[in-house]
Amino acid sequence: MRPYKIFAGNSNPELAREICAYIGTELGDAKVGAFSDGEIRVEINESVRGADVYVIQSTCAPVNHNLMELLIMLDACKRASAGSISAVVPYFGYARQDRKAAPRAPISARLVTDLITAAGADRIITMELHAGQIQGFFNGPVDHLYSSPVLLEHLASLNLHNPVIVSPDAGGVERARAYAKRLNGSLAIIDKRRAAPNVAEVMNIIGEVEGCDAIIVDDMVDTAGTLCQAARALSEHGTRRVFAAATHAVLSGPAITRLNESCIEQLICANTIPLTPAGRACPRLKVLSAANLFGEAIKRIHDLDSVSSLFS
Repeated sequence: MRPYKIFAGNSNPELAREICAYIGTELGDAKVGAFSDGEIRVEINESVRGADVYVIQSTCAPVNHNLMELLIMLDACKRASAGSISAVVPYFGYARQDRKAAPRAPISARLVTDLITAAGADRIITMELHAGQIQGFFNGPVDHLYSSPVLLEHLASLNLHNPVIVSPDAGGVERARAYAKRLNGSLAIIDKRRAAPNVAEVMNIIGEVEGCDAIIVDDMVDTAGTLCQAARALSEHGTRRVFAAATHAVLSGPAITRLNESCIEQLICANTIPLTPAGRACPRLKVLSAANLFGEAIKRIHDLDSVSSLFS
């Protein structure tokens, strides 16, 4: 069996180190910096010839910079004759533009997967894509991991009273139903209508929430507008307590302020994106590590074992 090497860009080095610690290996020696004019400069300082290489890089803010770091690292490994190259992208940016929602709109998710392919990746390992069909944009294998094993363990420890799992929109019903099944809770749906990007208006709640402890489940939280409006609507409809669980804590713009001013007791998320100083200081955020899931997935892929059985 071929040896494997793990390298990381600058987007989330702490997660990369945790993944390596779980696997029991050292992070590969790579220098990822920039020239004085801002161009990204990558040096792989050890041989990868014939090895299975895993490049860990979230395409979070600064999105374009981190995406270019990933592409250049993949290209460097390809030109160094790596046996295979896997792009480990805990948070896959540009995933929200996964279809033509309006005339003359781009499909940015397809463009990004094409770039990753052209840069040399044979496989993508990612977590909680915004839309599942993005897996079909990549011609090679895509290992789509779920954060539910990590988040559910914490949610189960909260000793919730009559839990109801809430999807903030129709697109997240399948995810919410899976959480409701595992937590023995009921299901509710927010009927949301979006007037503009990052602007949402809550219209109705489908399902019984009065007297329940509600958990709003989503794949990501960006400006937290949708999340906080949903929490407010639930509170107005008689819920006892409101929690939220989301894999990716993007938390841009006024997100932290909105979260602190909301009725949400706790937002549980994974560490696919490093928190800003304001995020780390927010008492309502609970960050759980997804390193073991990524580490186990990498081990199973390398050993030719099943990855899907992680979530059975």
